[in-house]
Amino acid sequence: MTNIKGKWALVTGASRGIGYLAAKALAENGCNLVLQSRNVNNSGKILSEVKSLGAEAYAVAADLADPAQVKAMLAEIDKKGTPIEIVLNNAGVQVAYRTEFYETPESDFTASFQVNTTTPAMICYHYLPRMVEKGFGRIVNTTSGIALDVHQAGYSASKAALDKFTIDIGHKMQGTDVLINLFNPGWCRTDLGGPHAPNAPEFSVPGSIIGVLINDKKSGRCFDASHFAGMTPEQAVKHAEATTNSPY
Repeated sequence: MTNIKGKWALVTGASRGIGYLAAKALAENGCNLVLQSRNVNNSGKILSEVKSLGAEAYAVAADLADPAQVKAMLAEIDKKGTPIEIVLNNAGVQVAYRTEFYETPESDFTASFQVNTTTPAMICYHYLPRMVEKGFGRIVNTTSGIALDVHQAGYSASKAALDKFTIDIGHKMQGTDVLINLFNPGWCRTDLGGPHAPNAPEFSVPGSIIGVLINDKKSGRCFDASHFAGMTPEQAVKHAEATTNSPY
């Protein structure tokens, strides 16, 4: 299992839901954290909790729907000299459920793709060259298991594009200690998943950090939370390395 003690991670969407739990799980494993939300005040609770676990941490703000704010956030992190070696692109948006799906507006696609595909790609492109130069890095992009559902077309398409992006870049990283993989949290009771989802947010852990802790030089995989629920991180890594292969 990869030792992440003292390493720095950027977690988007860290103030609530699955990102909040993933950030705590990283802190419990000794990781330091940069916590993104739309407003730094939103991150007060998670910031306090990860610091109480012994992590160094600070919050940054950016609306991930605005590329200029994403660039400014990355520049702020660089200016602080924070050596990001781990990225959890957790934040996402589901703009609408269209009962009359033939009337889906184009804005569903543009809004979904910006937050769910383009912004994660911007963050990956920013940090991947540094990871490659250093010889170590972990990126986990959060996807979705939604399939055959025409009512959420913008969301589904944007996550499918993120999958393709991750798998293609993963092929370039394969065999190195720079790993880029996907994580599917399943349907959880978060602000995005809604109150009727079958799983509590805690269902997502430890699956949300398997892509960080894995140590087998394989990329392009999708780690499904349901395969790891209830396991310790050590058990989950052992299970993942034995059962989850790259798609190449």
